[in-house]
Amino acid sequence: MNKGILSGICAYLLWGLFPIYWKILHQVPPVQIIGHRIVWSFIFLIIIVILSKQWRNLRTAVKSKKVFGIYMIASSLLTVNWFVYVWGVNAGRIVETSLGYFINPLFSVLLGVVFLKEKLRLMQWIPVTLAAAGVIYLTIDYGRVPWIALSLAFTFGLYGLVKKIAPLDSLFGLTFETAIAFPIALTYLIFVTAQGTGSFPQGNAANDLLLAATGIITSVPLLLFAYAARNIPLSAVGILQYIAPSLQFLIGVAVYHEDFGRPDMIGFGLVWTALLIFSIESARNRSRINAEFKT
Repeated sequence: MNKGILSGICAYLLWGLFPIYWKILHQVPPVQIIGHRIVWSFIFLIIIVILSKQWRNLRTAVKSKKVFGIYMIASSLLTVNWFVYVWGVNAGRIVETSLGYFINPLFSVLLGVVFLKEKLRLMQWIPVTLAAAGVIYLTIDYGRVPWIALSLAFTFGLYGLVKKIAPLDSLFGLTFETAIAFPIALTYLIFVTAQGTGSFPQGNAANDLLLAATGIITSVPLLLFAYAARNIPLSAVGILQYIAPSLQFLIGVAVYHEDFGRPDMIGFGLVWTALLIFSIESARNRSRINAEFKT
């Protein structure tokens, strides 16, 4: 199998299994989990940068005020996204978190229209409308807006938009994003530890190890994805991206027995139909463009 494809599959499988990892840490407050995730991710990434002898290149790359501004926004969006996801998982709403990542591709298309002045093709409006109908239906059924799903789609979609104009590569970018949030996260963790409410170190070796490992389990799929994105066609990435929310959805329903009744089937069915139409239309459009280019 192509190494790029394999890397992409591994990245999305790891993301898909995240609910199990965060469920194991359910006794740790979500804010503390995110604090550890930021701190240990930065430590892990900076070690990689140093071992690969790229420290000097990183320092040179991040000196610009414009670069700092871009990655300040990216860091903030990523932190909020991580928090909402962990909170949603441990609040018993894994199915709703999966919805956020199902609708994310369509949400990203709308962001392109709003911020990049891109124009939607007629056949792109159909899946966008269907997905919106699915979300509205679920809002009526739940009696509330599915804010977890929308927050995840909004923050990750905007994060992707910011990364489109970000100048650094994936390793430098993620390292800098975690570096920006590192002082705040570390200060918070020191504070709660001093107050006696911290979850690390707790005297529980398994708990401490799981918290320390959040840096690895956060960074590894991102680095695998970065490798895949550089080595396989965008169309393949588009197909693989549905592995993670599909697995999260199955875990929520089959493993943690979250409710998924007929109304949910209708709402999710509309979203899944939208994604099917969107994927087919995108593939056909890419094929047409490739054929025109070759001629």
